[in-house]
Amino acid sequence: MQEQEIDFLQHNESAWNKQALEQNEWSQPVSAELIAHAKEGKWDVHLTPKPLDKKWLGEIREKKILCLASAGGQQAPVLAAAGASVVVFDISDEQLRQDEQVAERDGLTLKTVQGDMTDLSIFEDESFDIVFHPISNHYVEDVNPVWKEAFRVLKKGGVLLASFFNPVVFVADRNPQDMTDGIIRPKYTLPYADIRDLNQQQITGKLENKEALVFGHTLSDLIGGQLKAGFIIEDFTEEMQPNPRFLIDKYLPTFMATKAVKLK
Repeated sequence: MQEQEIDFLQHNESAWNKQALEQNEWSQPVSAELIAHAKEGKWDVHLTPKPLDKKWLGEIREKKILCLASAGGQQAPVLAAAGASVVVFDISDEQLRQDEQVAERDGLTLKTVQGDMTDLSIFEDESFDIVFHPISNHYVEDVNPVWKEAFRVLKKGGVLLASFFNPVVFVADRNPQDMTDGIIRPKYTLPYADIRDLNQQQITGKLENKEALVFGHTLSDLIGGQLKAGFIIEDFTEEMQPNPRFLIDKYLPTFMATKAVKLK
């Protein structure tokens, strides 16, 4: 199918504003109790459904952390409460508002900035110690600028913590009956794009319902792209989907996360 001329970034901004206003799973601010615990040193954050191994973060007190495409009042306030200097960068004003509300409620200091994850030009070179980037880069057409910009804004010795879906989840037909019948029916090739691979009726439905448009990147871009940007991959993990949405989720880990280092 010929790719349509759609401003997917503007659409995804509206889609996430809608999700934030509806308080979806990724737009529900953490509780005051959880923040109080974080201030006492008892906290967890998530790149994947399970809590992140804190060895990946290291000591975060007074470290400068960019929570990249990671708004929603969940990860950034916890990191701020634990002692980090946090900037939240996200395309959705309403998602960012969730972080602002937690900060105001619980006396936290954090900064929010609205923008496109592929363009971090608002930040100077070597501004951050850590870039924390939970699953979100399937909302942009090309992930390579995300890695290049993350590398640029990290200090030497800085760390990029990123997660993403195993691209195999984008390959199969999404007919609900196939999942009921236990059939995985390959239909799409990688790289995948809603705006190219869905039919007109499906695209129109997503646009009218303000559902975010997604892209499935290759491992060459998701992992190889980090290496090409200059990072060294120090650690890697996979995790099963606790609430399978697709049949493939039941058979292999479809969450992936990398710890990448910008060497001195």
